[in-house]
Amino acid sequence: MALVKDNILLQLVRGTLGDQITIYERNGQIIMAKKRGPSKKKPTKKQLEARYKMKIAAAYAKVILKDPVLKAYYQSLAGPGQNAYNMAVKDAFRSPEIQQIRLEEMDVVVTAKDEFRVAEVEVRVVDAAGSILERGKAVLGRNGVDWYYKTVDLPPGGKVVVVAVDLPGNGTIRELLLA
Repeated sequence: MALVKDNILLQLVRGTLGDQITIYERNGQIIMAKKRGPSKKKPTKKQLEARYKMKIAAAYAKVILKDPVLKAYYQSLAGPGQNAYNMAVKDAFRSPEIQQIRLEEMDVVVTAKDEFRVAEVEVRVVDAAGSILERGKAVLGRNGVDWYYKTVDLPPGGKVVVVAVDLPGNGTIRELLLA
C-alpha cells in the first residue's frame, strides 16, 4: 500500500488498473494498493443474512422502478449522487417503527414512522383466550404520523396487536396489553 501525495497524474484517477493495482481515496488521502481478490474464508451467518437481505432489496428496487409513480417518489427523495434505485434499496432494508400505541376512549392511536413512508397499519383486538375479536386497517391522521382505528370492544385481559407495513412490505408487530 502506498500513499500518494501531490501527484497531478493520480489526483483524478480512481479504480483498478490492469487487474493489479487499485487506487482509491480514504479520509482525503489517495491510496494505491494491490488489488484484493475474493476472500477465501467461509462467510459467516451474519454475512450470508446480509447478502440475502441485499438480494431481496435489489429485487424489490428493480420491480418498483417499473412503476412510474413509485419511481418518481423515490427519485424525489434522492440526494446528490443517488437515484431512485438507491432509495428503493434503502427503503427495502429497513422496517417501519411503531413508536407508540395508546388508547383514547375506544380509539387505538398508533404512532408509526418509516424513513420513507408507512403504507398501512392494521389493528387486531384479541381477547384473553387469544381469539381475534376484530381487525381492520387504521386511517392516517392529519399529522402524517398517527394512525387511528375505532374499536367496538376492548376486552379486559386481552391485547391490541398492531402491524405497520412500509412500501416494500416490511412489517413490524407490536402489542399493547389491556388491563
